[in-house]
Amino acid sequence: MTAIRQHEALAQAYDGITAVVTRLDDAGLQRPTRCRGWLVADLLFHVLCDAQRALVALASPAPGPADVDDVSYWRAFTPGGADEVSAKHAWWVRRSAAAFDRPSGVVQLWSDTAPAAARAAANADPDGYVTTQGHVLRIPDFLATLTTEAVIHHLDLVVNLPHAPLPAEAPTRVAVATVDGLLSDEAVRPTGWDDRDYLLKATGRVPLSDRDRLELGEAAGWFPLLG
Repeated sequence: MTAIRQHEALAQAYDGITAVVTRLDDAGLQRPTRCRGWLVADLLFHVLCDAQRALVALASPAPGPADVDDVSYWRAFTPGGADEVSAKHAWWVRRSAAAFDRPSGVVQLWSDTAPAAARAAANADPDGYVTTQGHVLRIPDFLATLTTEAVIHHLDLVVNLPHAPLPAEAPTRVAVATVDGLLSDEAVRPTGWDDRDYLLKATGRVPLSDRDRLELGEAAGWFPLLG
C-alpha cells in the first residue's frame, strides 16, 4: 500500500468509528465492549488518545532511520504482558472518560480530533519519520499502526451493537497485513476465516477452536499475535 493510500486508510478507519459512535445516545455509549472493563465511551476515549498522539507526532518530525516498522512495532506489546501497566492504563481511561459530563462529550471531542489527525496524515511527508512510544517510524508505517489499532478497536466497539457498521475494506486490509506480518511465513491462516475472524482470533478476542488449532498446527501456540 502506498503512502497516499495509507493516509486514506487511516481516514476511513477513523470515519468508520465516527459512524458507529455518532449514532448512539448516552445509553448506547455505556454498552460494554470487548475490552475488559471498558464501555463504548471508555474505548472511544482510548482511541481518541491515539488520534491526539498522531497530531503530536505528525507535527514533530524526527530524524531517521526508523528502528521499527509497521509490523515490528507491535512486538513490543506482548499479549498478556505488563498486566499491571495495562490495568493502570485501563483504570486511567475509565476515570478520564467518566470526567465528561455526559458520554456524548467524548464523541464530540473525537469528532473534532479524528478528522484533524486524518488531515495531518494527508499533509505529512511520506518520506519523513516520526517518533512515538519510544520508537522512530517512517510516516507510512506510523499511519499503518494507527489504522490497525483503529480497526481492531472498531471491532471491539460493536460487539454489543449488532446494527453498527463494520470497518471499511481498505483499513481492514492494513490490519490484516499487520497480522500477516506477525504470523510466520511458514504458517497459513485457516481457510474458513474471513478477515474479521482472523483479526479477532489473532488478537485473542475470540479463542481458537479445536479445528483452528489443527489447521494452524505449531503456529497455534503463537496466538494471540497481538494484544
